[in-house]
Amino acid sequence: MLFFQIALLLGYSYAHWLTSKFPPRRQMLIHAGLLCVSILSLPIIPNVWWKPAGTEDPLLRILGLLAATIGLPYFLLSSTSPLLQAWMARAGTGAIPYRFFALSNLGSMLALLSYPVVVEPTLTNKEQAWSWTIGYSLFAALCGFTAFRASKASAPMRTAIADDSAELEEAPTLRRYLVWIALAASASALLLSVTTHITENVASIPFLWILPLALYLLTFILCFEGSIWYQRIVFLPLFAVSIAALAWGIGHGYGDYGFRIQIAIYAACLFVCCMVCHGELARTKPAARYLTSFYLMVSVGGAIGGLFVAFLAPHIFNAFYEFPISIAGATLAVLAVYFRDEPMLQALRSPRQWIWLASFFLIVYLGRYLYEGERDSADNPVYLGRNFYGALRVNDTKKTVDQDAIRSLTHGTINHGDQYLDTIRRHEPTTYYGHETGIGRAIDELQSTGPLKVGVVGLGTGTIAAYSRPFDTYRYYEINPLVLDIAHKYFYYLDDSKAKLSVELGDARLTLEREQPQNFDVLAVDAFSSDSIPVHLLTNEAFKLYWRHMKPSGILAIHISNRYLDLGPIVEQEAKALGKPDILISNDDNDAADVSVADWVLVTTNQTALDHLTQFATTIEKKPKLRMWTDDYSNLWQILK
Repeated sequence: MLFFQIALLLGYSYAHWLTSKFPPRRQMLIHAGLLCVSILSLPIIPNVWWKPAGTEDPLLRILGLLAATIGLPYFLLSSTSPLLQAWMARAGTGAIPYRFFALSNLGSMLALLSYPVVVEPTLTNKEQAWSWTIGYSLFAALCGFTAFRASKASAPMRTAIADDSAELEEAPTLRRYLVWIALAASASALLLSVTTHITENVASIPFLWILPLALYLLTFILCFEGSIWYQRIVFLPLFAVSIAALAWGIGHGYGDYGFRIQIAIYAACLFVCCMVCHGELARTKPAARYLTSFYLMVSVGGAIGGLFVAFLAPHIFNAFYEFPISIAGATLAVLAVYFRDEPMLQALRSPRQWIWLASFFLIVYLGRYLYEGERDSADNPVYLGRNFYGALRVNDTKKTVDQDAIRSLTHGTINHGDQYLDTIRRHEPTTYYGHETGIGRAIDELQSTGPLKVGVVGLGTGTIAAYSRPFDTYRYYEINPLVLDIAHKYFYYLDDSKAKLSVELGDARLTLEREQPQNFDVLAVDAFSSDSIPVHLLTNEAFKLYWRHMKPSGILAIHISNRYLDLGPIVEQEAKALGKPDILISNDDNDAADVSVADWVLVTTNQTALDHLTQFATTIEKKPKLRMWTDDYSNLWQILK
């Protein structure tokens, strides 16, 4: 999102520069030339050089990867809407150029909604890249032709459009520029903040991020399609209610309601807030001669909101403070716009204005929850920290009054491990790793054969180290350096382990690709418990890599516990492709031992181990027409529960 908002800003800046500095024929030559150059950067397939090396902050590398692959084509795509509208206005066709901004966003929303259900399940990554290349080449040809036609137009730039008022004929002032930026930044920041909140703190549902982005685009469509959809008398009171609801959600939460209701509340509030921000943008859009500067300010605001939430906040805050700040910023921006059009003294003369004014004062009163609610939630944990990979929380709790205290590591709604604080019990494996779980039974089964070498993809609290013995070797692979710090400072599994223990930071698959064969007796792959499924750890190529590091008699254990995705058929299919037997071991909750429901698929050719473990096995549900996952193809939609 951050990359595309910045690239959009550059594209709109280019459109404004091109239309304001050059005559029509020169515009056509420059734009057509850049379109031809962009064709040379296709197809949009990343070079292997962009693979990360290890522990570096991935943010800049990801931005660089996107710039190198999709940068120039997207830069030109993003400039198309303001350029075509400016050329249409010059041609004097009588159409309303701003309506094409709504059409552009409609196309974006249709692509967003169709990709996970139509494109990704049907085409491989390379087929997508080449299909997109063909489509982009066709676009470049059409856009170049349109630029040529526009350069022949002799009509002057229209001084008005159908729904402009006389006031808007004047050149935009600095104050209006700042209002445009503030409104766009508020909507952008709210979009990203609400998305992060509902996907981390409400429900880690795959594809859930699509909902807020689709609503964001929908408000652009409605507000710029015409003046009928956004009515102040309807949406300003709803805005007050929505801001109050968001503030209450931060201060008190909606935990007593099901996650569906919570998602509906946040989605409705986001829709109303973006509708007001974008509606006010549409109300104050300038005459056609200034439309490129208008779009430039809108993109500046969008980039500011994205930079604040995606880049600045994770580096300066230890809690999710950008959400309340975004809510407060949106409130101030709308208040500024409202009282710019409705001066305070004039507002006080109308009873209707008093209602709106009282609503905003209520927002200010409830606004104390914005800070206090987030502050209180940040004070309770033993530790609260965040980085590029998200916010992590360490809590001490007791499930019952007479139960031993337990320390937990969570990321949003996902528990990454518990440990008893009592010195007698703190070496017990808990949550998804107890003795009755699949990984517990696998390690217990092989411990009688002698010293073990155990590999673990995903550190968490280091719970699996509870099984380690003085003559064992345990090797962890963890992508998030903050997790390693927490495991050492706040948990005891790693530091109390008597085995030879090491932790390799960086992406596990890339690390394994660089290493010599490790000859693991057990390799536990434990990275699939949230909505962000690392698909590259579940492909056919990944499984071949795992077996390069396994002993012939070893057990590959894949943790597939997931509320929303059925990963069992994927793992079974990969195992069969390699000619390896597999079994699914599922266990029930055991509150007395703090062991949670867990699903582990064990893949092994060790017949003795299979004979002993089969008594605990359950059947993996079949998925008809399931296509094998490879580095070039995956389909999350098909395995949704």
